[in-house]
Amino acid sequence: MFEENNNNQNGFDNGFQPLDSNGFNGENQNQNPKFVQGSGPNDDGAYRYSWTPNGENNDTGSNFHVNPSPKPPKKKGASRAVALVLCCALVGGGAGLGGAALYDRLGGGSSDGTTIYQNTTQGTQVNVQQADGVKEMTLEEIYASYADSCVNVTCQVTVQQGWQQYTGTSSGSGFILSEDGYIVTNYHVIDGANAIKVTLNNGEEYDATLIGGEETNDVAVLKMDGISGLKPVVLGDSDSLVVGQQVSTIGNALGTLSFSQTSGHVSGVGRSVTMSDGTIINMIQTDCVINSGNSGGPLFDQYGRVVGITSAKYSNNGDTSSASIEGIGFAIPINDVIDMIQDFIQYGYVTGRPSMGITAVEVTEDYAQAFGWPSGVYVNAVNEGSCSETAGLKQGDIITKLGDTAVTTVAELNAAKNQFKAGESTTLEVYRSGETLTLNITFDEEKNNTQNSQTQQDPAPQQTTSMQDGYFDPWDYYFGH
Repeated sequence: MFEENNNNQNGFDNGFQPLDSNGFNGENQNQNPKFVQGSGPNDDGAYRYSWTPNGENNDTGSNFHVNPSPKPPKKKGASRAVALVLCCALVGGGAGLGGAALYDRLGGGSSDGTTIYQNTTQGTQVNVQQADGVKEMTLEEIYASYADSCVNVTCQVTVQQGWQQYTGTSSGSGFILSEDGYIVTNYHVIDGANAIKVTLNNGEEYDATLIGGEETNDVAVLKMDGISGLKPVVLGDSDSLVVGQQVSTIGNALGTLSFSQTSGHVSGVGRSVTMSDGTIINMIQTDCVINSGNSGGPLFDQYGRVVGITSAKYSNNGDTSSASIEGIGFAIPINDVIDMIQDFIQYGYVTGRPSMGITAVEVTEDYAQAFGWPSGVYVNAVNEGSCSETAGLKQGDIITKLGDTAVTTVAELNAAKNQFKAGESTTLEVYRSGETLTLNITFDEEKNNTQNSQTQQDPAPQQTTSMQDGYFDPWDYYFGH
């Protein structure tokens, strides 16, 4: 390694001048250079040599320290050439980036020059493959393999504002379940739709029909008309998910940024999330970026299998006084709804779903105080021929318990009822005219559970104003509306 002594008596610029093609500076190019040995080793064990043009006193040259050598160079001219070659090798990287940059460093050229660097790499080869649950896929491979299995869902809806009605549109996402055009999405994406259209990744648009869906589990199945040969997704096992596992989603972000991919990890499993209507749904928590329009899209695991249906995220709900909420999104586990999806395709409704055949509202605190009623669910009406009528339930009864579960809201009554299947029996605890009665009920099968409006649920959640007062809705909005 060279150590420079700052002797510039002969006009050298830090010991260097621009070199010509022969390796000499312009002033001394016709003289033979030589190395002249200086004093012995100094304190650090280095010998000192000086290079000067032939015939000049080496005291005026620029001195350099070099590592000790047992023998002086045999050929002085060759030694100088080696030294120059070594100097160039040390800055060879700079020379490779541009001769002008090296020239400026050696003292030549203009100091005002601008150097621009550019680096290019070979493009990544992305493989299109089928998810097999064995080989992990990169995010690029998942997108390349299954972007064509994702769709945009656009609905025409009628909005009632006061005495006037308006026609609008809502947008969401979905994914292809079969080659002949069955599509899975969220129920809230198509809720109240007058017409549904599905757009493929290649831009082709098709009309779609609602085959079946329900708000309780926020799932719906559509059928595209007049198409075949589509590429379906591969479903995975959501029960096997663990926190920290990589996941990704493809969806129609904001209703305009179609087929956008975002990725993240599983942040939690088995989350019991209360929806804005009080319904409690089991969810996968993820930090994938989820926005309006992503609802209904697929949540992929690292093998490219669909393990969930992207549904919603937490937000501040317009509350600017609290800290912002980011990175808390949710997806419905595919294992929770796969049986429902298959029933929708085969029967148009979910088989084995229990029905009570009533409409009901919860008892508000005001009514409880005014009439001395207990907390519970007030029966508005009992359908003729239903299991509730057979059990002896009457209009005006207040249901306080179903089976072993105390109920005070319609959501709690629904959750307790859904623990049973059609044909199974349990007990109802009922308050009637100051008395508490116990009734035996055997649930009917709900034959048409495709819900087109909230009032058609069983029981109908005709929630009172007092139920909404003070309720903090954790959702930014139900994506798709």
